[in-house]
Amino acid sequence: MTSMSSSARPLLNRRLAEFGTTIFAEMSALAVTTGAINLGQGFPDTDGPEEVREAAVRALRDGRGNQYPPGPGVPELRAAVADHQRRRYGLSYDPDTEVLVTAGATEAIAAALLALLEPGDEVVALEPYYDSYAACVAMAGGTRVPVTLRPHEGAFRLDLDELRDAVTDRTRLLLLNTPHNPTGTVLTREELAAVAELAVERDLLVVTDEVYEHLVFDGAEHVPLATFPGMRERTVSIGSAGKTFSFTGWKVGWITAAPALLTAVRSAKQYLTYVSAGPFQYAVAEALALPDAYFTAYRQDMEAKRDLLATGLAEAGFGVYRPAGTYFVTTDIRPLGEGDGFAFCRSLPKRAGVVAVPNAVFYDHREEGAPFVRFAFCKRAGVLEEAVRRLKTLAG
Repeated sequence: MTSMSSSARPLLNRRLAEFGTTIFAEMSALAVTTGAINLGQGFPDTDGPEEVREAAVRALRDGRGNQYPPGPGVPELRAAVADHQRRRYGLSYDPDTEVLVTAGATEAIAAALLALLEPGDEVVALEPYYDSYAACVAMAGGTRVPVTLRPHEGAFRLDLDELRDAVTDRTRLLLLNTPHNPTGTVLTREELAAVAELAVERDLLVVTDEVYEHLVFDGAEHVPLATFPGMRERTVSIGSAGKTFSFTGWKVGWITAAPALLTAVRSAKQYLTYVSAGPFQYAVAEALALPDAYFTAYRQDMEAKRDLLATGLAEAGFGVYRPAGTYFVTTDIRPLGEGDGFAFCRSLPKRAGVVAVPNAVFYDHREEGAPFVRFAFCKRAGVLEEAVRRLKTLAG
């Protein structure tokens, strides 16, 4: 067996050289080795509705989806997604030509960016952003241009002037996430209208990650960008079952877009996973048809958990940004006399028996995110109460 010389080219593609092991893997491993409560990674610690789980079992037993499902997704799920968009938002999509099922929202993002970008194209994204955004832009050969959300009056806000200034002749695409992970910001109707005007004026494509669409609090509303004038034909909208129904391991997501856009994305998607999650697709079709009472109760439950954790974090001495959406709370550690989120999160399991995630990992401008730390509240109330009890030891 020959050894590689020191002058050999690196094994990892240079586009991915800046991306190591994800922070979620590192922090989840730390939770396991220390026995700490894991409020880092965003997955629930209980399953979703029993009738949805049983629908998956039924599909397995009936032999539906055990072999390759159709490339665009099973017809039942595509119809359910189209019906969901129509009922919720008044958006009409053809299940046959405008809906595509993906291996979660993560694949949907990857397929959209790989399909729509050429090397050198610029992508404007709101910073901090979910870590796969940066990696997918890099894999597509694009250049990411971050526009930073900054704290203002208790929430993280988008500066629309900064967004406009970020767009150049090389900008191909805007990548939006609302409700926004990790800050919990929900873009307002007025902000979205300004984004839509900019996209139309500069002839930009937009990819919108809307996986937390059903988790908006305090009377906030989620408004899909595709509902604004001129946006339906230029917007790729992404949804997911994982966050809405608490079956994150099923990895069932979807895209809705005009036929030409959807065809482009499907061309890339077919060479990624081709298809996935056959039996689960039938179950998610049934989940999307659940009565409004399910979605209301789910949101109220998460809002109560948000309040439990946010209040506890404030009592423990953190600066707290109470989120308007998602299931994450962003905190400021400077009131605790800390300033380095990475160091704080790596020491927190031993100091307090809790795992969190440093927001700086979601920034290109690491210094902007240095003092912020994210906690997930999609856990059982008893787990959150114990985490709060442990975190209060930080305050002395």
